[in-house]
Amino acid sequence: MKPSPGRDGTGPADVRDLLDSLVARGLAGAAPTRAEAVAVLRTSDDDLLDVVAAAGRVRRHRFGRRVRLNYLVNLRSGLCPEDCTYCSQRLGSTAPVLTYSWLSTDDAVAAARAGVAGGARRVCLVASGRGPSDRDVARVSAMVDGIKREHPHVEVCACLGLLRDGQAERLAAAGADAYSHNLNTSEATYADICTTHEYADRVETVERARGAGLSPCSGLIAGMGESDEDLVDVAFALRDLGADSVPVNFLVPFDGTPLAGRWDLTPQRCLRILAMVRFVCPAAELRLAAGREVHLRSLQPLALEIVSSIFLGDYLTSEGQAAQADLALLADGGFEVDGAVPGVGAAGEEGTAARAAAGPERPGAMPGAVPGAVPDVVPDVAVRRRGPGTRVAPNA
Repeated sequence: MKPSPGRDGTGPADVRDLLDSLVARGLAGAAPTRAEAVAVLRTSDDDLLDVVAAAGRVRRHRFGRRVRLNYLVNLRSGLCPEDCTYCSQRLGSTAPVLTYSWLSTDDAVAAARAGVAGGARRVCLVASGRGPSDRDVARVSAMVDGIKREHPHVEVCACLGLLRDGQAERLAAAGADAYSHNLNTSEATYADICTTHEYADRVETVERARGAGLSPCSGLIAGMGESDEDLVDVAFALRDLGADSVPVNFLVPFDGTPLAGRWDLTPQRCLRILAMVRFVCPAAELRLAAGREVHLRSLQPLALEIVSSIFLGDYLTSEGQAAQADLALLADGGFEVDGAVPGVGAAGEEGTAARAAAGPERPGAMPGAVPGAVPDVVPDVAVRRRGPGTRVAPNA
Protein backbone atom coordinates (compact mmCIF):
# COMPACT_ATOMS: atom_id res chain seq x y z
CA MET A 1 0.00 0.00 0.00
CA LYS A 2 1.16 3.52 -0.73
CA PRO A 3 1.67 5.59 2.44
CA SER A 4 -1.04 8.15 2.99
CA PRO A 5 -0.24 11.83 2.50
CA GLY A 6 -0.18 14.36 5.30
CA ARG A 7 -3.31 16.30 6.15
CA ASP A 8 -1.98 19.30 4.23
CA GLY A 9 -1.77 17.19 1.08
CA THR A 10 1.98 16.63 1.17
CA GLY A 11 3.27 13.15 0.41
CA PRO A 12 5.75 11.12 2.48
CA ALA A 13 8.80 12.39 0.60
CA ASP A 14 7.68 15.96 1.23
CA VAL A 15 7.35 15.25 4.96
CA ARG A 16 10.86 13.81 5.09
CA ASP A 17 12.20 16.86 3.26
CA LEU A 18 10.30 19.14 5.65
CA LEU A 19 11.68 17.41 8.72
CA ASP A 20 15.25 17.36 7.36
CA SER A 21 15.00 21.10 6.78
CA LEU A 22 13.57 21.73 10.25
CA VAL A 23 16.29 19.72 11.95
CA ALA A 24 19.03 21.53 10.05
CA ARG A 25 17.61 24.90 11.02
CA GLY A 26 16.99 23.86 14.59
CA LEU A 27 20.56 22.64 15.07
CA ALA A 28 21.72 26.05 13.81
CA GLY A 29 19.31 27.91 16.09
CA ALA A 30 17.29 29.22 13.15
CA ALA A 31 13.51 29.33 12.93
CA PRO A 32 11.36 27.60 10.32
CA THR A 33 9.07 29.58 8.09
CA ARG A 34 5.51 30.00 9.31
CA ALA A 35 4.31 27.75 6.51
CA GLU A 36 6.68 25.01 7.66
CA ALA A 37 5.50 25.37 11.25
CA VAL A 38 1.88 25.04 10.16
CA ALA A 39 2.84 22.00 8.07
CA VAL A 40 4.18 20.26 11.20
CA LEU A 41 0.76 20.62 12.83
CA ARG A 42 -0.88 19.12 9.73
CA THR A 43 1.27 16.03 9.36
CA SER A 44 -0.55 12.73 9.55
CA ASP A 45 -0.51 10.22 12.38
CA ASP A 46 1.47 7.93 10.07
CA ASP A 47 4.30 10.47 10.25
CA LEU A 48 4.04 11.14 13.99
CA LEU A 49 7.06 9.12 15.10
CA ASP A 50 9.20 10.78 12.42
CA VAL A 51 8.05 14.20 13.67
CA VAL A 52 8.88 13.28 17.27
CA ALA A 53 12.29 11.89 16.24
CA ALA A 54 13.15 15.05 14.28
CA ALA A 55 12.17 17.34 17.17
CA GLY A 56 14.11 15.03 19.48
CA ARG A 57 17.31 15.59 17.49
CA VAL A 58 16.99 19.33 18.07
CA ARG A 59 16.22 18.78 21.75
CA ARG A 60 19.22 16.50 22.32
CA HIS A 61 21.56 18.91 20.51
CA ARG A 62 20.83 21.55 23.15
CA PHE A 63 19.92 19.56 26.25
CA GLY A 64 21.20 16.00 25.82
CA ARG A 65 19.08 13.65 27.94
CA ARG A 66 18.62 16.20 30.74
CA VAL A 67 15.20 17.12 32.09
CA ARG A 68 14.70 20.07 34.44
CA LEU A 69 12.17 19.55 37.25
CA ASN A 70 10.06 22.51 38.33
CA TYR A 71 7.74 22.79 41.31
CA LEU A 72 4.70 25.05 41.67
CA VAL A 73 3.76 26.75 44.93
CA ASN A 74 0.32 28.37 44.81
CA LEU A 75 0.73 31.35 47.14
CA ARG A 76 -2.84 32.62 46.77
CA SER A 77 -5.60 30.58 45.20
CA GLY A 78 -8.83 31.80 43.60
CA LEU A 79 -10.24 35.25 44.26
CA CYS A 80 -9.06 36.63 40.90
CA PRO A 81 -10.86 39.65 39.32
CA GLU A 82 -9.83 38.73 35.76
CA ASP A 83 -12.19 36.86 33.40
CA CYS A 84 -9.80 34.52 31.53
CA THR A 85 -12.16 31.85 30.21
CA TYR A 86 -9.74 28.94 30.69
CA CYS A 87 -9.05 29.62 34.37
CA SER A 88 -10.65 27.91 37.36
CA GLN A 89 -9.69 30.92 39.51
CA ARG A 90 -11.39 33.50 37.26
CA LEU A 91 -14.03 36.02 38.17
CA GLY A 92 -17.35 34.15 38.24
CA SER A 93 -15.83 30.66 38.30
CA THR A 94 -17.89 28.05 40.12
CA ALA A 95 -15.16 25.41 39.87
CA PRO A 96 -14.76 23.81 43.33
CA VAL A 97 -11.08 24.77 43.66
CA LEU A 98 -9.25 25.72 46.82
CA THR A 99 -9.51 29.40 47.68
CA TYR A 100 -7.24 31.04 50.22
CA SER A 101 -5.34 34.26 50.71
CA TRP A 102 -1.57 34.61 50.93
CA LEU A 103 0.55 31.88 52.44
CA SER A 104 2.93 32.99 55.14
CA THR A 105 6.61 33.19 54.31
CA ASP A 106 7.28 30.12 56.46
CA ASP A 107 4.55 28.12 54.70
CA ALA A 108 5.83 29.14 51.26
CA VAL A 109 9.39 28.13 52.16
CA ALA A 110 8.12 24.81 53.56
CA ALA A 111 6.18 24.11 50.35
CA ALA A 112 9.27 24.89 48.29
CA ARG A 113 11.29 22.57 50.52
CA ALA A 114 9.04 19.65 49.58
CA GLY A 115 9.55 20.31 45.87
CA VAL A 116 13.32 20.57 46.24
CA ALA A 117 13.36 17.31 48.20
CA GLY A 118 11.59 15.72 45.22
CA GLY A 119 14.31 16.90 42.83
CA ALA A 120 13.05 20.30 41.63
CA ARG A 121 15.68 22.81 40.60
CA ARG A 122 13.26 25.64 39.95
CA VAL A 123 10.51 26.69 42.33
CA CYS A 124 7.70 28.73 40.81
CA LEU A 125 5.89 31.06 43.22
CA VAL A 126 2.46 31.80 41.77
CA ALA A 127 -0.35 34.05 43.01
CA SER A 128 -3.74 34.67 41.47
CA GLY A 129 -4.83 38.21 40.63
CA ARG A 130 -4.43 40.90 38.01
CA GLY A 131 -1.03 41.91 39.32
CA PRO A 132 0.84 42.48 42.58
CA SER A 133 0.64 45.51 44.81
CA ASP A 134 3.91 46.88 46.15
CA ARG A 135 3.07 45.15 49.43
CA ASP A 136 2.65 41.87 47.56
CA VAL A 137 6.05 42.33 45.92
CA ALA A 138 7.59 42.84 49.37
CA ARG A 139 5.83 39.73 50.63
CA VAL A 140 7.06 37.58 47.74
CA SER A 141 10.55 39.07 47.99
CA ALA A 142 10.74 37.77 51.57
CA MET A 143 9.71 34.33 50.33
CA VAL A 144 12.35 34.40 47.60
CA ASP A 145 14.98 35.37 50.16
CA GLY A 146 13.90 32.57 52.50
CA ILE A 147 14.06 29.94 49.76
CA LYS A 148 17.44 31.16 48.52
CA ARG A 149 18.93 31.10 52.02
CA GLU A 150 17.85 27.49 52.45
CA HIS A 151 18.50 26.33 48.88
CA PRO A 152 21.08 28.59 47.18
CA HIS A 153 21.38 26.18 44.24
CA VAL A 154 17.67 26.41 43.39
CA GLU A 155 16.22 28.91 40.91
CA VAL A 156 13.16 30.87 42.00
CA CYS A 157 10.61 32.08 39.46
CA ALA A 158 7.77 34.47 40.37
CA CYS A 159 4.42 34.53 38.57
CA LEU A 160 2.24 37.31 40.00
CA GLY A 161 0.39 38.72 37.01
CA LEU A 162 0.87 42.07 35.28
CA LEU A 163 3.85 44.08 36.54
CA ARG A 164 4.14 47.83 37.06
CA ASP A 165 7.23 50.03 36.89
CA GLY A 166 9.99 48.96 39.27
CA GLN A 167 8.38 45.74 40.48
CA ALA A 168 10.50 43.41 38.35
CA GLU A 169 13.62 45.18 39.56
CA ARG A 170 12.58 44.66 43.20
CA LEU A 171 12.01 40.95 42.63
CA ALA A 172 15.41 40.66 40.95
CA ALA A 173 17.08 42.48 43.83
CA ALA A 174 15.47 40.01 46.25
CA GLY A 175 17.14 37.13 44.40
CA ALA A 176 14.46 35.97 41.97
CA ASP A 177 15.92 34.36 38.87
CA ALA A 178 12.93 34.41 36.53
CA TYR A 179 9.47 35.82 35.98
CA SER A 180 6.68 33.84 34.34
CA HIS A 181 3.81 35.36 32.40
CA ASN A 182 2.23 33.41 29.56
CA LEU A 183 0.98 34.92 26.32
CA ASN A 184 -1.44 31.96 26.20
CA THR A 185 -2.68 32.42 22.63
CA SER A 186 -2.24 34.57 19.53
CA GLU A 187 -2.83 38.30 19.54
CA ALA A 188 -5.60 37.86 16.96
CA THR A 189 -7.66 35.60 19.20
CA TYR A 190 -6.75 36.94 22.64
CA ALA A 191 -9.98 38.90 23.08
CA ASP A 192 -11.87 35.60 22.72
CA ILE A 193 -10.41 34.32 25.99
CA CYS A 194 -10.10 37.50 28.07
CA THR A 195 -11.71 40.95 28.17
CA THR A 196 -10.33 42.39 31.42
CA HIS A 197 -6.85 42.96 30.02
CA GLU A 198 -5.21 42.85 26.60
CA TYR A 199 -2.57 40.79 24.84
CA ALA A 200 -0.32 43.88 24.79
CA ASP A 201 -0.42 44.00 28.61
CA ARG A 202 1.05 40.51 28.73
CA VAL A 203 3.76 41.35 26.24
CA GLU A 204 4.67 44.43 28.26
CA THR A 205 5.04 42.39 31.45
CA VAL A 206 7.38 39.89 29.77
CA GLU A 207 9.44 42.82 28.47
CA ARG A 208 9.57 44.40 31.94
CA ALA A 209 10.86 41.14 33.41
CA ARG A 210 13.51 40.75 30.74
CA GLY A 211 14.55 44.40 31.11
CA ALA A 212 15.12 43.86 34.84
CA GLY A 213 17.47 40.96 34.16
CA LEU A 214 14.97 38.24 35.05
CA SER A 215 14.83 35.19 32.82
CA PRO A 216 11.62 35.61 30.76
CA CYS A 217 9.38 32.56 31.09
CA SER A 218 6.33 32.67 28.84
CA GLY A 219 4.25 30.04 27.11
CA LEU A 220 0.88 29.07 25.72
CA ILE A 221 -2.29 27.07 26.30
CA ALA A 222 -3.49 24.73 23.55
CA GLY A 223 -6.98 23.34 23.17
CA MET A 224 -9.06 26.52 23.58
CA GLY A 225 -10.47 26.44 20.05
CA GLU A 226 -7.51 28.13 18.38
CA SER A 227 -6.45 27.42 14.78
CA ASP A 228 -3.14 26.01 13.59
CA GLU A 229 -2.19 29.53 12.55
CA ASP A 230 -2.93 30.85 16.05
CA LEU A 231 -0.60 28.27 17.59
CA VAL A 232 2.15 29.17 15.15
CA ASP A 233 1.63 32.90 15.75
CA VAL A 234 2.01 32.59 19.51
CA ALA A 235 5.08 30.35 19.13
CA PHE A 236 6.77 32.95 16.94
CA ALA A 237 5.73 35.73 19.32
CA LEU A 238 7.44 33.85 22.17
CA ARG A 239 10.57 33.49 20.07
CA ASP A 240 10.53 37.20 19.22
CA LEU A 241 10.15 38.08 22.92
CA GLY A 242 13.23 36.04 23.74
CA ALA A 243 11.41 33.69 26.13
CA ASP A 244 14.09 31.26 27.26
CA SER A 245 11.61 29.07 29.12
CA VAL A 246 8.41 28.14 27.27
CA PRO A 247 5.70 26.19 29.15
CA VAL A 248 3.18 24.44 26.90
CA ASN A 249 -0.10 23.89 28.72
CA PHE A 250 -3.02 21.84 27.47
CA LEU A 251 -6.44 23.12 28.49
CA VAL A 252 -7.86 21.53 31.62
CA PRO A 253 -11.57 22.27 31.07
CA PHE A 254 -12.82 22.70 34.62
CA ASP A 255 -16.53 22.49 35.27
CA GLY A 256 -17.71 25.95 36.26
CA THR A 257 -15.66 27.77 33.61
CA PRO A 258 -16.72 28.92 30.12
CA LEU A 259 -14.53 26.25 28.48
CA ALA A 260 -15.93 23.38 30.52
CA GLY A 261 -16.39 20.25 28.45
CA ARG A 262 -13.97 21.32 25.73
CA TRP A 263 -11.94 18.18 24.97
CA ASP A 264 -10.55 18.97 21.52
CA LEU A 265 -7.04 17.56 21.90
CA THR A 266 -5.70 14.10 21.15
CA PRO A 267 -2.34 12.74 22.33
CA GLN A 268 -1.12 12.90 18.71
CA ARG A 269 -2.18 16.55 18.37
CA CYS A 270 -0.37 17.41 21.60
CA LEU A 271 2.85 15.84 20.32
CA ARG A 272 2.65 17.78 17.06
CA ILE A 273 2.15 21.02 18.99
CA LEU A 274 5.18 20.33 21.16
CA ALA A 275 7.29 19.49 18.10
CA MET A 276 6.21 22.68 16.34
CA VAL A 277 7.19 24.81 19.34
CA ARG A 278 10.53 23.00 19.61
CA PHE A 279 11.31 23.80 15.97
CA VAL A 280 10.30 27.47 16.39
CA CYS A 281 12.15 27.85 19.71
CA PRO A 282 15.04 25.35 19.42
CA ALA A 283 17.15 26.84 22.21
CA ALA A 284 14.34 27.37 24.74
CA GLU A 285 13.71 25.25 27.79
CA LEU A 286 10.48 23.75 26.51
CA ARG A 287 8.35 22.74 29.48
CA LEU A 288 5.59 20.16 29.50
CA ALA A 289 3.01 21.76 31.76
CA ALA A 290 -0.62 21.52 32.89
CA GLY A 291 -2.92 19.01 31.24
CA ARG A 292 -0.22 16.55 30.17
CA GLU A 293 -1.68 13.69 32.18
CA VAL A 294 -5.21 13.98 30.82
CA HIS A 295 -4.33 14.77 27.20
CA LEU A 296 -1.09 12.91 26.47
CA ARG A 297 -1.97 10.04 28.75
CA SER A 298 0.12 6.97 27.82
CA LEU A 299 2.12 8.98 25.26
CA GLN A 300 3.84 11.14 27.89
CA PRO A 301 7.16 9.29 27.34
CA LEU A 302 7.18 10.43 23.70
CA ALA A 303 6.71 14.03 24.80
CA LEU A 304 9.90 13.77 26.87
CA GLU A 305 11.82 13.23 23.64
CA ILE A 306 10.79 16.79 22.67
CA VAL A 307 10.64 18.81 25.88
CA SER A 308 13.47 19.44 28.31
CA SER A 309 11.49 20.38 31.41
CA ILE A 310 8.38 19.29 33.33
CA PHE A 311 6.45 20.26 36.44
CA LEU A 312 6.82 17.76 39.24
CA GLY A 313 3.68 16.81 41.14
CA ASP A 314 0.59 19.02 41.24
CA TYR A 315 -0.44 22.22 39.47
CA LEU A 316 -2.15 25.32 40.80
CA THR A 317 -5.68 24.00 41.20
CA SER A 318 -5.53 20.50 39.69
CA GLU A 319 -3.65 17.41 40.75
CA GLY A 320 -0.94 15.86 38.63
CA GLN A 321 0.09 12.25 38.71
CA ALA A 322 2.07 11.04 41.69
CA ALA A 323 5.51 12.63 41.82
CA GLN A 324 7.08 9.17 42.13
CA ALA A 325 5.40 8.23 38.84
CA ASP A 326 7.00 11.29 37.20
CA LEU A 327 10.43 10.26 38.45
CA ALA A 328 9.88 6.68 37.28
CA LEU A 329 8.85 8.00 33.86
CA LEU A 330 12.17 9.84 33.57
CA ALA A 331 14.22 6.90 34.77
CA ASP A 332 12.51 4.46 32.42
CA GLY A 333 13.20 6.77 29.49
CA GLY A 334 16.89 7.05 30.30
CA PHE A 335 16.67 10.73 31.19
CA GLU A 336 18.83 12.55 33.72
CA VAL A 337 17.41 15.00 36.25
CA ASP A 338 19.10 18.29 35.42
CA GLY A 339 21.13 19.79 38.24
CA ALA A 340 20.66 16.83 40.56
CA VAL A 341 22.62 17.26 43.79
CA PRO A 342 24.08 14.09 45.35
CA GLY A 343 22.04 13.04 48.39
CA VAL A 344 19.13 15.32 47.47
CA GLY A 345 16.05 14.87 45.33
CA ALA A 346 14.91 12.10 43.04
CA ALA A 347 17.75 9.66 43.72
CA GLY A 348 18.89 10.98 47.09
CA GLU A 349 18.27 10.09 50.71
CA GLU A 350 16.90 13.53 51.61
CA GLY A 351 14.15 13.23 49.02
CA THR A 352 13.25 9.72 50.18
CA ALA A 353 13.24 10.79 53.81
CA ALA A 354 11.06 13.82 53.08
CA ARG A 355 8.48 11.72 51.26
CA ALA A 356 8.47 9.14 54.07
CA ALA A 357 7.98 11.86 56.68
CA ALA A 358 5.04 13.25 54.72
CA GLY A 359 3.19 9.94 55.06
CA PRO A 360 1.71 7.65 52.40
CA GLU A 361 1.10 9.16 48.99
CA ARG A 362 -2.39 9.62 47.73
CA PRO A 363 -2.78 7.67 44.51
CA GLY A 364 -2.80 9.89 41.45
CA ALA A 365 -6.35 10.73 40.39
CA MET A 366 -5.51 11.24 36.74
CA PRO A 367 -6.68 8.35 34.57
CA GLY A 368 -4.63 6.34 32.16
CA ALA A 369 -5.16 6.05 28.43
CA VAL A 370 -8.73 6.33 27.18
CA PRO A 371 -9.45 4.51 23.90
CA GLY A 372 -10.29 6.60 20.88
CA ALA A 373 -8.85 9.75 19.33
CA VAL A 374 -11.10 12.11 21.31
CA PRO A 375 -12.36 10.10 24.28
CA ASP A 376 -16.05 9.20 24.40
CA VAL A 377 -15.76 9.18 28.18
CA VAL A 378 -13.87 12.30 29.14
CA PRO A 379 -11.23 12.12 31.87
CA ASP A 380 -11.99 13.45 35.32
CA VAL A 381 -10.30 16.69 36.34
CA ALA A 382 -8.89 16.07 39.79
CA VAL A 383 -9.12 19.30 41.78
CA ARG A 384 -6.11 19.84 44.03
CA ARG A 385 -6.86 18.95 47.64
CA ARG A 386 -3.33 18.63 49.01
CA GLY A 387 -0.30 20.84 49.49
CA PRO A 388 -0.48 24.63 50.06
CA GLY A 389 -3.76 25.76 51.57
CA THR A 390 -4.50 22.32 53.05
CA ARG A 391 -3.32 20.09 55.90
CA VAL A 392 -2.47 17.26 53.50
CA ALA A 393 1.15 16.55 52.50
CA PRO A 394 2.10 17.90 49.07
CA ASN A 395 2.70 15.72 46.03
CA ALA A 396 6.44 16.09 45.55
